[in-house]
Amino acid sequence: MENKVEVKNKKALVVTTVASTIDQFCMSDISILNKSYSVQVAANFTIGNNTSNERIKEFKKELKEKNIIINEINFNRNPFSKDNLLAYKEIKKLINDNSFDLIHCHTPVAAMLVRLAAKKARRKGTKVIYTAHGFHFLKGAPIKNWMLFYPIERWLSRYTDVLITINKEDYNRVKKSFKVGRVEYIPGVGIDIKKFSEVVIDKEAKRKELGVPENAFLVLSVGELNKNKNHETVVKTIAKLNNPNVYYVICGQGVLDGYLKNLIKGLGLEKQVKLLGYRRDIAEISKAADVFVFPSFREGLSVALMEAMALGLPIICSKIRGNVDLIEDGKGGYLVEADDVQGFVKYIDKLISDNQLRSELAINNFKQIENYSIDNVISDMEKIYLNKVKS
Repeated sequence: MENKVEVKNKKALVVTTVASTIDQFCMSDISILNKSYSVQVAANFTIGNNTSNERIKEFKKELKEKNIIINEINFNRNPFSKDNLLAYKEIKKLINDNSFDLIHCHTPVAAMLVRLAAKKARRKGTKVIYTAHGFHFLKGAPIKNWMLFYPIERWLSRYTDVLITINKEDYNRVKKSFKVGRVEYIPGVGIDIKKFSEVVIDKEAKRKELGVPENAFLVLSVGELNKNKNHETVVKTIAKLNNPNVYYVICGQGVLDGYLKNLIKGLGLEKQVKLLGYRRDIAEISKAADVFVFPSFREGLSVALMEAMALGLPIICSKIRGNVDLIEDGKGGYLVEADDVQGFVKYIDKLISDNQLRSELAINNFKQIENYSIDNVISDMEKIYLNKVKS
């Protein structure tokens, strides 16, 4: 007997600027939607992704195996790129041709173009949901971010049925200032705590693979090599520590690869600081590390930071929106101004000499991260999708 293919009458579209965002942040949403909807995705699968070309090819195959329809749209992460004029026409045609019941958009460029393109569809009943993974305007952000992004996001909120925020600062701002259908808060994209708690490694072998001595103090950062992730500050911190037993590894790829290599060479840190590129074994590397350092200038609610907490690492991170939701100063780690090299030096030095303190901070983080579990997020998203239909 042939297997019957389930026919789903409702249609949903998930849109991000680049495909790696869907891969890293949207698959649990898609799994929820796929129970009741025929799901399509739209993103740029060719340029702008922060994972390898090999991973993008694998991801496309995985989507097809789940019967997810792929639409390749020429979005550009630069909001001023002319590519986005064509992308707007492409996404508008896709929306108008398909009569989607629900569109869930992520990332600033895709969310802007989708909400403009979906105005006609909304009049016909399509519901538009936008997850803001961290607005570009936040306390302490450059004035240009406020002048450009704040009025655009505030204006576009009127074309949004549900606006989801993942940190408390964004939630409070939207509630106070935006004219949106509904605003919801969910605790990030969710962390599979059980999976991370089961990670076991041969620490000596992993360090040997990374070129790190067994008895070294290992500092880890994870994030795209760009200005916002601010790895430069930690590289300068390692130089300032002037301790040959401290090693620093960065997992990630990006436009500042060459700049950081030159900085590392100029500071004479080629032996101690290593750019590992895009990695698929970050959990294992985390288990080989002693502390997770996260100096970003801007975050929404960082998955990398949450994963480090779930993997039992003490944290030293920038004192910014999102990070302060996760880390209470002195409890799970330490909060430092993003460009405060001396502050990072102080707390790395403190943790080097105190094994008991590192253990206490790590235990606190593992307890704290339970509030951000994938089960909690899935439950919240199921309610949002259900209530969307009834609204």
